[in-house]
Amino acid sequence: MEKIVFVVGPTATGKTELAFDIARKIGGEIVSADSMLVYKEPCIITSKPPCFMLKKVKHHFVNIVSVKDEYDVSQYHKKASAIIKSLFERKVPVIVCGGTGLYMKILLDGIFKGASKDESLREGFIKEAEIKGKDALHKRLMEVDPESAEKIKPNDLKRIVRALEVYLLTGVPISELQKTKEGIWGNYPVEIFGLRLERAFLYEKINKRVDEMVELGAVEEVRKLISLPLSLTAGKIIGINELKRVINEDCSLEEAKSLMSKNTRNFAKRQVTWFKKDKRINWINIETRSTEEIAEKILKGNG
Repeated sequence: MEKIVFVVGPTATGKTELAFDIARKIGGEIVSADSMLVYKEPCIITSKPPCFMLKKVKHHFVNIVSVKDEYDVSQYHKKASAIIKSLFERKVPVIVCGGTGLYMKILLDGIFKGASKDESLREGFIKEAEIKGKDALHKRLMEVDPESAEKIKPNDLKRIVRALEVYLLTGVPISELQKTKEGIWGNYPVEIFGLRLERAFLYEKINKRVDEMVELGAVEEVRKLISLPLSLTAGKIIGINELKRVINEDCSLEEAKSLMSKNTRNFAKRQVTWFKKDKRINWINIETRSTEEIAEKILKGNG
């Protein structure tokens, strides 16, 4: 396979199985683009690929850090980009698979390497906003970086502060610096496939997955996880807060499962919204297609 293939889409659409099937057929390796699979301890609530898949096909960025450790997108970008380039140059087929839209985007388009943080500057801007209002800060941004000001809403204080911070530290508008970022898109042959499932079927699969997680021991897994000092990111894994309530006897298991399903459905909605914005994705309706059939079509270049 001469192209780097991305398999993306919302949760519960079968991305893991499809990527495995493709990689197995062509001797490829999988680069995970799932921000929760990096963690070692959780398996059930993150729907981690089963052991036989991990043994049969090399998976990068699965089981690499503890839930006690912080892991961010810049760390992922640096290492994942290097691995993809190395595999491609060695003619090892690459399948990037996952539902974390930001991970996909930074691999394709690069990441902005701006100035380091300056807490004193930030505190000054925040105090100014408290006294004069966010609009006053937005007007300052309009004066030094009108392009960013047009894109950033006046009430988005975090982004306004960052844009002003970068300008004062570098003397260059953040909008200009962002144009210098570079990803694999345009430098390597890439084809992106998105898995699409009609909403009712997707929600049905999500509900079924939650049931299966509980049957497999999700409650006990969460019991062990909450005994650890979870990082901010790891603490956001769907299932932890919901099942913690069962452990603390704040709600019934059925109530927790219902909330877990609801939160997963909302997460899937956000994923769909994110991926829909990217016109580079070739969408595949998977309702009536087997994983084997979809894999064959992708390998033939007509997914």
